[in-house]
Amino acid sequence: MNSTEIKALDAQNVMQTYGRFDVAIERGEGAKLYSPEGKEYIDFSSGLGVNSIGYGNKKWVDAITAQAMKVQHLSNLYYSEPYARLASELTKRTGMKNVFFSNAGGEANEGMIKLARKYSFDKYGKNRSTIISLVQSFHGRTITTLAATGQDVFHNYFFPFTEGFKHVAANDITALKAELTMDVCAVMIELIQGEGGVIPLCPDYVKAVAELCAAKDVLLLIDEVQTGIGRTGSLFAFQQFGISPDVVSFAKGIAGGLPMGGIMANEKCSTVLVPGTHATTFGGNPISAAGALEVLNQLDDAALAEVTKKGAYIAETIKSWNKPTVGEIRGKGLMIGLSMKNASPKDVASACVQNGLLILTAGSDALRMLPPLTITYEELGKGLEILKEHL
Repeated sequence: MNSTEIKALDAQNVMQTYGRFDVAIERGEGAKLYSPEGKEYIDFSSGLGVNSIGYGNKKWVDAITAQAMKVQHLSNLYYSEPYARLASELTKRTGMKNVFFSNAGGEANEGMIKLARKYSFDKYGKNRSTIISLVQSFHGRTITTLAATGQDVFHNYFFPFTEGFKHVAANDITALKAELTMDVCAVMIELIQGEGGVIPLCPDYVKAVAELCAAKDVLLLIDEVQTGIGRTGSLFAFQQFGISPDVVSFAKGIAGGLPMGGIMANEKCSTVLVPGTHATTFGGNPISAAGALEVLNQLDDAALAEVTKKGAYIAETIKSWNKPTVGEIRGKGLMIGLSMKNASPKDVASACVQNGLLILTAGSDALRMLPPLTITYEELGKGLEILKEHL
């Protein structure tokens, strides 16, 4: 099918819930994507941070193909090697105690919320279930994770939302202390607010939050759906903040393009969820787990160091342009936000698409870059030249 035919088929048969850019994709290689007509695009989006090791990665393809030839899915009533090995790798490289596997980020955050409330119920009883999250946060699109999300634009249509959430301003420890009442069981934060505009939290604030939570036996929940799996230059962003979370969620880049998410718990929280309290049909799927093992294998220390270097290269290149439309450059590693002055991020992103660059927006003012972690400097340079033309 050509691009026109694909778009027509979508319009006729698919719920129109996405504001898609005017582009259809057929295949990819490295950090490049191609339309059915062969037009090339440099990808600074990686499927919203999902295709962590790029397109056509042979070792990854070989890993999932070999597993598909063995068994594609098993009920979680049985044991299998891929998910067990994957959990071992994650705990070994993070210092967390154990893992629960799910399908995607919203579901992972739901599991994290359930764990926090059960921990508090088991220890303190029914009336300690409120979770504090931050203004400008984003935690998912289920009814409960929308309630956890600290953006008013998402709080409409789907009433009633799940009760038990409060939102405080980021980087304001006084505001958090004021809301840490006796009914609070957890504080849930993104270390870099992705959908909110690629806004990093202040390290001193994060440490203060961790200390406050520990003193009050309030769980510290870190949403690493977007920041995890090497995106910021370490396997998980919390490893750069000098904290030890109680629970961490992950998804997006973990399986290199296949659906997978999950949560990791520390020793204190490792036995909270027991048989009958949480489950999912596809969690720990063998093919996704095989893909995730290969992703982790490729994201060694040298590869993670390169993520940091590539992020610095992007920031330094953009600063050298001295463009009046460029505001603040935010983020870590290959999670970069570029605020716009007197320009619409969506208009810039749409113009870039027409000229061969796929780039995202975030919040009200920013372009967002989440390229594959394996992107080459040549691909980065080509994409940045396209961006430069439209700034």
